[in-house]
Amino acid sequence: MEDKHMKNTFKYIILALAVVSAASCEKFLDRPSEDSYTTGDFYKNDAQVEQGINYLYNSPWYDIIRFYIYGSETMCGNVYQGQNAYSTLTVNGTDQDLKNMAYSLWAVNAQCNTVINNIRNAETTASEAVKNRCIGEALAWKAMTYFFLVRTFGDVPIIHDNTETIKDASYNEVYKVMKADVYEYIIMTLEKAMELLPKNAYIGKLNRIDYYAAEALLAKVYLTKAGVEGSLSTGDLAAAARYAKDVIDNSGRTLTPKYSDIFRMKPDQFQQTGEELFTWHWQCQQEVWTSQNSIQCDVGLVGFDENGNLWGDWKGPSVDLQDAFDVSAIEEPSRRVNNDDRRSATMMMFGDQYDYFWTDMGGFDFYRFFYDDSYAPGGLESNASSKSFGCGSGANYCKHLYGDKADHIAAFGYPSFGMYNQLPTHILRLGDIYLVYAEAAFLTGNTADALTYVNKIRERAHATPLTSVTYDDIWKERRLELALEGDRWYDYVRRSYYDVDACIADLKAQRRSTWNGLDAVYKRYVTDEQGNYVGPGAHEWDASAVTYDASQELTDVKPYMFTIPFPTEDVVMNPNVASTAEAVHVDVRETYSYDF
Repeated sequence: MEDKHMKNTFKYIILALAVVSAASCEKFLDRPSEDSYTTGDFYKNDAQVEQGINYLYNSPWYDIIRFYIYGSETMCGNVYQGQNAYSTLTVNGTDQDLKNMAYSLWAVNAQCNTVINNIRNAETTASEAVKNRCIGEALAWKAMTYFFLVRTFGDVPIIHDNTETIKDASYNEVYKVMKADVYEYIIMTLEKAMELLPKNAYIGKLNRIDYYAAEALLAKVYLTKAGVEGSLSTGDLAAAARYAKDVIDNSGRTLTPKYSDIFRMKPDQFQQTGEELFTWHWQCQQEVWTSQNSIQCDVGLVGFDENGNLWGDWKGPSVDLQDAFDVSAIEEPSRRVNNDDRRSATMMMFGDQYDYFWTDMGGFDFYRFFYDDSYAPGGLESNASSKSFGCGSGANYCKHLYGDKADHIAAFGYPSFGMYNQLPTHILRLGDIYLVYAEAAFLTGNTADALTYVNKIRERAHATPLTSVTYDDIWKERRLELALEGDRWYDYVRRSYYDVDACIADLKAQRRSTWNGLDAVYKRYVTDEQGNYVGPGAHEWDASAVTYDASQELTDVKPYMFTIPFPTEDVVMNPNVASTAEAVHVDVRETYSYDF
């Protein structure tokens, strides 16, 4: 896989650190100064070693976003974004978002390898503790990178050291390695990371990766690996349960009390109890492209902020995800029963109110947004929305939104602009690990603990506790807890290793299509005969005017669809990574080592 892109990526690594700009207001996000950095004279002290690792928390991950957040969430049935290759599970190697994701992941791996070598080889006065911590963080990010790669593409090459691969010019000759061996490589990498990392829950602070964050990922890797050979390994399940329980019991972390706080901007909210384990900490103050969060642009409603770079009206949480939360877009909002706090924190539906968006306006009102011409964030003089409810599924994103400029200023002291905001993106958190433990416990016969930890998750969401638990309960709970966070497709992938028929049946049973007539019903409900906004109840709710169009349901699902092909350009450069190419077995612990 070290094709021309990886060769260029390696060269980019040397340059990338040289062109990032000076420090942001958060020390966590400090980077080397543009006009003073070269690899030969950096890493001289603790501060420089830490600065050298900070960029791994944002920039190199930027191009993964569209596949991870929108593509995978569409494939799993959580998101509607029209009829396309993601909705039909027919993504091929020419897809641009797939290519961007692949190159981003290989770039992260290369940059992790490079920064580890730079820290190890630098002539420095930096303390061993800081060097070990930063190398441990890089190893953990490397493990996360391979976790994405193997779950997306299946068998993948292992690039242990880019320097050696470039030196011997073998980047177009490497072979895919069997999935089971890749998982073992991830485990080996995390074990080394845990040797080097301190234990620090970063309560109330921007979270770095610590020992328990790496251990949490290790637990999830073992749960995923458990079925890779076609049947569940009790040893792997036991390891998943053991590591997850250690994180739960000993990390000093607890669940964030209020679910919606997980997705807010300030660490005294999202990290108030240390729930976040792996996070992309974006930054936007310096106008460095790829260091920022741009997700709101893709999923936010036109007119939701003042920056004018929003185009997400037409995509949103699917009808099937609404079904999972037991709500419906055709039910009169005043009669809608929200039995789970996660629903409104995940998706916006007509009639929802939010006190944490548009705080300068007293909150955000989803009744008024499309139909009240005078309603707009403080930075706009009038309503800039599309003036009609645009998503046929009947819901829009709530997760991944930060709000308007006033909300951003309140959190960070400076505004968002263009496609730049600083809302963190959490990719592994304690709520996930509770459910990793619940599933591993259930599959090894400990149903009592499985029930306990599912109910701890439900208790936080004010959902009715279960009196007994089944595998299907845990499967559904993972969907509700982690919806729109880029995880659900990978649940299908790991389950497909040993129970592909259940995955196919589940996907084919989903409601992935749209409603016809929603906008007319919504508008009539809140406007008078002249079209002026007067509020809910202006006319009677008429659900009979809305019909479900089932034409976009998923009817053809095959086992091979749970593995995504490599980008076509990669296959042209190296046929060894083609879908039809045989993967090789590698004894990773004999072949590779972290001898430091």
